[in-house]
Amino acid sequence: MKDKSASRRKFLKLGVAAGAGALIVGGSKMLSAFSETESRETGEKIKVLTQDGKLVEVDKGHTCCEPVSNQEARQGMPGKKMVMVIDLAKCRNARKCLEGCQSMHNLPAHMDWIKFYLMRDGQDTAPYWFPKPCLHCNNPPCVKVCPVGATFKRTDGIVLVDNERCIGCKFCMAACPYSSRVFNWEEPKLPNPTKERYSPETSAPPKIGTVSKCDFCPDMVRKGELPSCVTSCPNGVYWYGDKNQDSVTNGTETVRFSELIHDRAAYRFMEELGTEPSVYYLPPVDRAFDYKVGFEGLSEEETALYKKEARLTE
Repeated sequence: MKDKSASRRKFLKLGVAAGAGALIVGGSKMLSAFSETESRETGEKIKVLTQDGKLVEVDKGHTCCEPVSNQEARQGMPGKKMVMVIDLAKCRNARKCLEGCQSMHNLPAHMDWIKFYLMRDGQDTAPYWFPKPCLHCNNPPCVKVCPVGATFKRTDGIVLVDNERCIGCKFCMAACPYSSRVFNWEEPKLPNPTKERYSPETSAPPKIGTVSKCDFCPDMVRKGELPSCVTSCPNGVYWYGDKNQDSVTNGTETVRFSELIHDRAAYRFMEELGTEPSVYYLPPVDRAFDYKVGFEGLSEEETALYKKEARLTE
């Protein structure tokens, strides 16, 4: 079997070299090049972005070299509906959740699947820290625009990316209103290379030229364990569980999901977009930490950026 990563890179290089105006599907040079990747003509044309930002048109059959694999990973866990609740009153920007996530998924230090924002609801209100993973929408725009089925939503509500099908067109990145996705520009540096078969459930190892994001750690759930972001957080910010069982836990306490979001007036971020996220936020009431604690360990540049985002002048 031919190496699929090499085939994908060859496709991207072809797009970069040809450019938007010169790439004509069906030309002899294109047919010759694609025949090396065992492409399949379908007659259906799609548009994709090359790595240098050019829009090109190709036959849909050329975008993937293999049929959909990992069917179990694509189906989801029967009877489950995974949800997360984030308590904004407890977050102090310790970033331990991010460190746990990066360690578990072999991500470089600069690749953040969880992003942090210093939010401020009004000029006279105090700022608070806002961690944002992928929100695993029930109506995900990213899935609708993927031309090759590389990103998909499962029956358990989890949205994943199959790096074996991803062509790096970045359509999903453009469609996501939450900017939850990142692009793998570099070859991954794995401390302990594994020969285990790749699965979208583990998102590992990362692959250059593809898109990745928070995956809600379904492989951990199958083992009866919690995602590393939940267990790495020192303050119990994250609650994770099954909505169908009406149960979530932060690793120390286990509560009813319905009671937690009702009693604490939970909301979903930018819910007016109709994306129906599976991540709920508890308002930052009776905050456990002053927001300034979150600046510890950050560079002056990072601190200045956060203050600018929150419109702070002190």
